[in-house]
Amino acid sequence: MSFSFRFFALLLCLPVLLSACSEIEFGSHLVKTWEGEAAPRSASKGTFKVGKPYTIAGRTYYPKETYNYVETGISSWYGPGFHGKKTASGETYSQYEMTAAHRTLQMPSLVRVTNLSNGKSVVVRVNDRGPFAKGRIIDVSERAAALLDMKRAGTAKVRLELLADESRALAMAAKNGMSTRGAEVAYNKTGQLPSAYQQYARSQPVAAYSGPIISDVPMSEPELVQTAQVEDISGHVSNGHFYPNPVVQQQPISSTSLYVQAGAFGSEANAQNLAVRMASIAPTKVEPVTFNGKALYKVRLGPLDTVRQADTVLGKVLAAGQSDAIIVVQ
Repeated sequence: MSFSFRFFALLLCLPVLLSACSEIEFGSHLVKTWEGEAAPRSASKGTFKVGKPYTIAGRTYYPKETYNYVETGISSWYGPGFHGKKTASGETYSQYEMTAAHRTLQMPSLVRVTNLSNGKSVVVRVNDRGPFAKGRIIDVSERAAALLDMKRAGTAKVRLELLADESRALAMAAKNGMSTRGAEVAYNKTGQLPSAYQQYARSQPVAAYSGPIISDVPMSEPELVQTAQVEDISGHVSNGHFYPNPVVQQQPISSTSLYVQAGAFGSEANAQNLAVRMASIAPTKVEPVTFNGKALYKVRLGPLDTVRQADTVLGKVLAAGQSDAIIVVQ
């Protein structure tokens, strides 16, 4: 069965007066209505979703169930404009919960997000798709952004690390119809999943999902769903939701730099040719690496001083025809 995606641009900020607002809250999360794989009628039951490849703005994304994932790049956040709306997983988005949108990871999964500027680190649960603009690699909730101390700036250099065992447990729970909402709450406080998930944490690694596809339903009012709790987690209940006060970890960090990666090639000659073409945009280098036992040559522009500068360079590289260009942190 083929699926189509319908996305609506969200125009929320005045062109000049509120120009910063689009970056801080909504700039990289331009589209949030997800029709192809629609929301279930009840977000209180477990839903596991991966999805088929999809294309947005000329770039194709390939969702995949994986438990080996580490990436560095730029994070953004999204908040009030999407609060109470359905996510790609079918849950109702709450800006006060510790969730995030990712373009390809399975839903649900747990990801540790570390702000590489200050070392602050939290665990979020992926339950949505995005971001789709400016090369961002994750959109965290407003609550997570505040705890990472990136809310005011709107973006941050981050390292993402998928928690493999915990994500397997959540996947198994969701595939068995169990809600995983709030699992990230306990993990941020105790470093463990709630006891209800322990049977799945002790299970064998999960197989790829082949369950039924959820039929489409219209958008509805936010459903009141009680999130998982543990006794010693502080927080408050509002409108049927438990909003925790998660513990922020402090991770060791080292200095990092921003680059725009224009392309990666198996041929060094092709990489050098592209580097020559890109040299008029910014300082360019060809970086040899080994991937799956084979030589690969990455063409990178930089180092760049700020996210704003990286965005500008990325725009120029994309305009030059390098549609797969991305911002990376090194």
